[in-house]
Amino acid sequence: MRPLISDTVDARAAAPAPWLSDLRVRGLEAFQQLPMPTSDEEEWRYVDLDFDLDDLGLADEPGESLPDSVYAVDGVGSAQIIDGSITHITAADGISILPASEADVAALTGAAASALPVDLDRFSAAHHAFGGDGLVIHAPRGVAAAGPVFVDVQAVTPGTLSLPRIMLVADPQSDLSVIVVYRSPDGEVFHVIPQLQATVGDAARLRLTTIQAWGYQTTAIGQQRVVLGRDANLHHGEVGIGASLGRLHFFVDIDGAGAHSEITGLYFGEDDQVLDYRAFINHRAPNTTSNMFLKGAVEDESHSVFTGLIRIEEEAQRVNAFQTNRNLVLSDQAGAESVPNLEILANDVKCGHGSTVGPLDADQRYYLMSRGLDRIHSDRLQVRGFFEEALGQLPHPELAAPIRTAVNEKYIRAQEEGRL
Repeated sequence: MRPLISDTVDARAAAPAPWLSDLRVRGLEAFQQLPMPTSDEEEWRYVDLDFDLDDLGLADEPGESLPDSVYAVDGVGSAQIIDGSITHITAADGISILPASEADVAALTGAAASALPVDLDRFSAAHHAFGGDGLVIHAPRGVAAAGPVFVDVQAVTPGTLSLPRIMLVADPQSDLSVIVVYRSPDGEVFHVIPQLQATVGDAARLRLTTIQAWGYQTTAIGQQRVVLGRDANLHHGEVGIGASLGRLHFFVDIDGAGAHSEITGLYFGEDDQVLDYRAFINHRAPNTTSNMFLKGAVEDESHSVFTGLIRIEEEAQRVNAFQTNRNLVLSDQAGAESVPNLEILANDVKCGHGSTVGPLDADQRYYLMSRGLDRIHSDRLQVRGFFEEALGQLPHPELAAPIRTAVNEKYIRAQEEGRL
């Protein structure tokens, strides 16, 4: 295991693009200056960080791959990242899938537009300082992918820090489809700081589904950013079912007039999981639209946190933007926090937000039981129905079945073990 020391950065200073080299240098500076967050800070109040990044190191080499994922799909290409290193790539017809060190200038130039902030927190700084080149998936101008690119991201070497990076670039008038599954085995401790960034050019389209299926002893603190050009379209599905601590800080910057962002997500926590989502949608151009729709459930002693902000700049007139977060609390010791926010600087907009936190509906239970179902099966039906709306809106419908199974199994297992 290699410790996180400055010569790690020096050894990797020759990045494939100047902006990546600059990020590494600034990342190290920020890492050395920023402290580890604590629960005394408002943004981290629900998170118990029982480790220090200074005590972790990188895997000397990638470990052995896990068995095939239940979320794997046949697409136009694929890639595998293990312990932060790219271990396998299957070429896609018309779509470039390469390590950043082999990507062309156009792809790297496009990726620069969506680079994540170095000083967001100590975790983002660590990723920039110590991470590898990353994987670049590039759809050239006018190319429409015939299917999704499947990316399997794994952490398999216990006790190490994994820093996987994915860069998506959809050039103007292209259509790119990507599925990313993050996973690790149960029974061992892993720490992961994944980053995903995407640049969607003018009149381009990106369909992206990310599934957090980490093992229950994994701490995953990720960052994600998507930048949309003129008339660009993003359809993003986010699924959170794994990790001891699963935290995602993501930004959507709507920079081009006529662009649209659609985000659909679902998450389900059990045991003592903490699932924490920080979403920031920034409208910076007129005639743009966005919609965020997240549904979550928690049982046992798990906890979910959603903090969402829609910000509309002064120049972003004639904007429609909405965010909705619905939560089921299935156990007395579970908890859900939902804090949607609006920050509006323009005067010609339509915006709204809504959130709910509560138990299963007693009237629906009564109705179902009056039709012959017992309480156990009526509650199962309610939970399944609660998530169907989100499942039906995912950008990759072929993933609905395995995700539905994973969600249902969580709830059924808790019932059968008497935890509800």
